[in-house]
Amino acid sequence: MEQHTLRQAQGAKRPKKRIGRGVGSGQGTYAGKGFKGQRKRGANKISPTFEGGQMPLMRRISHRPGFRNPFRVEFHAVSLGVLAERFPAGAVVDAQALAAVRLISGLLQPFKVLGNGPLAHALTVRAPRLSAAAKEAITAAGGSFEEFAPAVRQVRDRIHRRRAREAAAGDGGQPSGGGEG
Repeated sequence: MEQHTLRQAQGAKRPKKRIGRGVGSGQGTYAGKGFKGQRKRGANKISPTFEGGQMPLMRRISHRPGFRNPFRVEFHAVSLGVLAERFPAGAVVDAQALAAVRLISGLLQPFKVLGNGPLAHALTVRAPRLSAAAKEAITAAGGSFEEFAPAVRQVRDRIHRRRAREAAAGDGGQPSGGGEG
């Protein structure tokens, strides 16, 4: 095999389709576009969402206010009453212990301890989040807690940021309008 004898496979190279060059060309008369209609005209750029005039899908489905945050972290709720039932006095309650008694689905499942139910004995609770009521109940029972991922309280937008600055400056954060903002 030599370079001057190389050829492409049969049918690999086809001639360009020449549209609208007479009936005998095979692509004459309607030039492969069929007979009349919007898609046969010159600028046949129809939006892929166009549905022929009926209400498009994106307008048919219900639109609910707001949006769904893709970065939201869902915390599994664990109540103090359940911890009091499942763990003896002086026990260390952390993700590993909760996963062992199947209160959370796995070690990486974020959870929050809530102050629901009575806590009669002392527990050492290590959790990503604890509610204020849970903290009070644990300390009242003589236990201790460690919160290693407390909620980040961010100021929402420009107006709230300004009010936060004014409150920090000792202004009270009240707008000059006189009413509650």
